[in-house]
Amino acid sequence: MTPEQFLAHVKKRPSPLYLFLGPESYHRDACRTALIERVLPPEEREDGFVRHDLDEIGLAAAIDDARSSSMFAPRRVIWVGRAEAALPKGKAAAAEEDDDDDKPKSGSKAGAAAEILTAYARNPAADTVVVFDSARFEFEGEDKAKAERVRKFFAAIPDCVEFPRLPVMEARRIAQEAARQRNLRIGAAEIGLLVEAVGGSAARAVIEIEKLSLFAGPGGSVSEADIARLAPQAQSTTIFALVAAIGRNDRVKALGLLDTLVREGVYLPLALQFLAAQFRQALAAKEANLRNSMQVQGYFQKMGVAMWPSRADQILQTMNALPDAQIRKALRKMAAADKALKDARPDDRVIMEEFVLNLTR
Repeated sequence: MTPEQFLAHVKKRPSPLYLFLGPESYHRDACRTALIERVLPPEEREDGFVRHDLDEIGLAAAIDDARSSSMFAPRRVIWVGRAEAALPKGKAAAAEEDDDDDKPKSGSKAGAAAEILTAYARNPAADTVVVFDSARFEFEGEDKAKAERVRKFFAAIPDCVEFPRLPVMEARRIAQEAARQRNLRIGAAEIGLLVEAVGGSAARAVIEIEKLSLFAGPGGSVSEADIARLAPQAQSTTIFALVAAIGRNDRVKALGLLDTLVREGVYLPLALQFLAAQFRQALAAKEANLRNSMQVQGYFQKMGVAMWPSRADQILQTMNALPDAQIRKALRKMAAADKALKDARPDDRVIMEEFVLNLTR
C-alpha cells in the first residue's frame, strides 16, 4: 500500500493493525496525522495516543497493552516504533537466514513473539489501532534483504504501508510547495542547495523552510547565505564544495573552503570522511565506466546509496578531473591524514592543510 492509498483507505474505515515500512518520513508523518485525526477526537488525543519502542519493551508487552482497556481513552492509537527490534538476533538470525522458509520457528523466542502477533491479528481489540513502525531499512541495496525480513516477520499484519526514500526531484517539489504556502520567495538554486544540505529529506527540508519563513517574514526572500547560516546541515555543502575544488585541482579555492570549515567549527575528521566517500565513489564510477551524471545517480541508487543530481555531478566532475592513479593516491593520503588526526594531540587544521596542499600539487 502506498501512502496515497493509505490516506484514501483510512478515511473510510481504519484497520486494527498496520505495518509502516521504509525510511521516508514526510509521507509517514502525514499518514500518522491522518490516522490520529480519523480515529481520535481532539479531546481524546492526549490520552488515546500511546507510543512504545520495541528496543525498550518486548512485542508481547506491546500486544498486552493493546488488549488492555483504558478508563481515560475509549479509543486508542498505539504506535510501536523500531519494530525491527522484534526480529531474532545473533545465532537465531543466522539460522533464520540459512533457512529457505525465512519465518520465525515455532518454539523459538522469535517464533513465540510471531505467534502472539498472529493471535492478536485474528482477534484485535475493539476501538484500537496498532501501528508497527520500522523506518530503519531501505528497499534497495544491502538493506533490501533486511526490509524483507521485517515484512515476513510481521506477515500476520495484512496492511503494509511502504515509505521508500523520495527521489530528490520530488523532495525539491515538496520544499518548493512548502515555500509557496508560506509566501516565501526562494529560487530554484536555493531550493536545490537546501535539499542537498538536508540530504534529500523532504521532511527536514520543510522544517528548514518553516524556519526560513520566520526569519524572512511574510513575502520575504532568502539567499544562499541565509540557508548556509540558518540550516545546520548546510555546513555539509561547504564540505562538498571542498571536494569539488580538490577534484578540479583548485588549491586556492580548496584552502579557502577549508578555512571556512575551520571558522564554522566543523569537525575536520568528519570533513575527511566526506572527502574519502567522494573519491571512493568517483573511483567506483570510473571502474563501472559511467559516462554521465544520470548514470552515476542510477548506479549508486541501485546500490542503496543516497544520491541526488548535484551530488552525482560532483562525483562525475571528480572522476573526469583525476585519473585512476591520482584518485588511488588521494585515497592513500586520506588514510594517512586520518591516522594523523587520531594522534594524541594533533593540530587538525595543519594536518588538513598539508593534505590539501599534497592533493593539489
